[in-house]
Amino acid sequence: MARAARRAMVLALLASALLIPTAFAADPTFQAAKATATFLDSISVEQRVTLPSGVNRIEAVVRSGTEGRTFLAEIANPGAGEQTLRYRHETPSGSLYPNTVVELGFRITLDDGTTIDGPTDRVRYEDTRFTWKTLEGELVRIHWVEGDDAFGRRALRIGDEAVKNATELLGVQETEPVDFFVYGDRDAFYDVLGPALQENVGGIALADIRTMFANIAPSQGNDPWVSIVVPHELTHLVFDTATRNVYHAPPHWLNEGLADYLAQGFNGGMRANVEAAARTGNLMPLHAMAGRFPSTAERFSLAYDESVSAIDYLIRTHGQDALVKLIRSYAGGVSDDEAFTAALGVDAAGFESGWLTDLGVEPPVPFGPKPAPLGPLPPGWGEAPAPTGPPVASPPPAGPTDIDGGGDVFAWVGLAILVVIVVVVVIGIAVVARGLSRGEPLPTGGPVQPGKATAPASAGWRPAPAPRLEEPRPPPSDAPQTGPAVPDDAESPR
Repeated sequence: MARAARRAMVLALLASALLIPTAFAADPTFQAAKATATFLDSISVEQRVTLPSGVNRIEAVVRSGTEGRTFLAEIANPGAGEQTLRYRHETPSGSLYPNTVVELGFRITLDDGTTIDGPTDRVRYEDTRFTWKTLEGELVRIHWVEGDDAFGRRALRIGDEAVKNATELLGVQETEPVDFFVYGDRDAFYDVLGPALQENVGGIALADIRTMFANIAPSQGNDPWVSIVVPHELTHLVFDTATRNVYHAPPHWLNEGLADYLAQGFNGGMRANVEAAARTGNLMPLHAMAGRFPSTAERFSLAYDESVSAIDYLIRTHGQDALVKLIRSYAGGVSDDEAFTAALGVDAAGFESGWLTDLGVEPPVPFGPKPAPLGPLPPGWGEAPAPTGPPVASPPPAGPTDIDGGGDVFAWVGLAILVVIVVVVVIGIAVVARGLSRGEPLPTGGPVQPGKATAPASAGWRPAPAPRLEEPRPPPSDAPQTGPAVPDDAESPR
């Protein structure tokens, strides 16, 4: 008995030893991945791998930014054995911002649904067209190409001071450095932004990668505008730290209004622009600027001025602490009405109504949609002129039409025929039902011969086949096919 138990144990161990290599052989083995980036072209990755049989799908994995957005792209399966996997991720203008860290690798999915991710490689996507100068401050790192060191030091000082002011106001702490890239060439700057952004954008802040870009020509090194655009963009990054949540973003006008208010206040030019729009009925409601600003230069500028006007009104009527409470409440993912009610005692619509009253205007009337005006009618398509002179009697229609005061004789005849048919059918049903009640079989279609017995209904009678509805035939291959038609952020100061 003991010998049999030992034999069984040895056999089990041998079976396990044979199965273990088989299980391991079912998984792919990876070597290190290697990624390379070419600015405004692509990021490529390749990796040596040993693939088993039973691979269902192979995908390239691309993750970008601090939030780790993941992009999957299926590639061809080269088959079992030692292979080199390759993938090219295109990066045309505007598709990926410089200073973004990108992680790339491959994912193998087996026939049983198991997924195995190989080791990845990281590469920083950089604008390699220029040799950048760099200075580091308390929190800001400035990178520029054109201009002397004095220009770099001035921009750095303005940046550090802007971050300090914004963090003190909103009560948040910034610990991660911010990279600030200054482009002296406008075309090079717009190569970074891409064709989708508005042409009147002078700077952009990207909280996801803690990076900002600005177009400041060397001749503008001492321009007062530098003291506006740098604090404006850096305030956006602090605003994002104070409000970030996964549920609901604050209104765009609140973000831009605060950034401009801290950068330059509510100056006379802004005030005059808003008051002129109010007088002419061109003022835009705040709720129309909750998502983004208009694209035309005139209304784009007005949107900024209105936003700063709303911030100015908020501080004058509710105080700076209420503004800070309003902004900080968004970190909890609350709605606009919840945030405004908790901080100001009125919902978003109530605040907007108070702001409009302060400006002395009624709520703006929406521009559209409006019904299109009627176009001119072609000659002869208008209404027929009214007849003149005595009315002309029309001849009576041909045929018998007047029976007992009116009506069509053919309609009466048809109705009479229908009544006769209904009566005949009812009588026939009654006769059949009476015969069945006496035990007589249903007729089989022919007359019953005298003296010949009829078969029982269950043996000899079969119901007539029901008419078959024909399935609609598919159109011929050359017939025209029909179907549904196929349908079709960040911005900054002027």
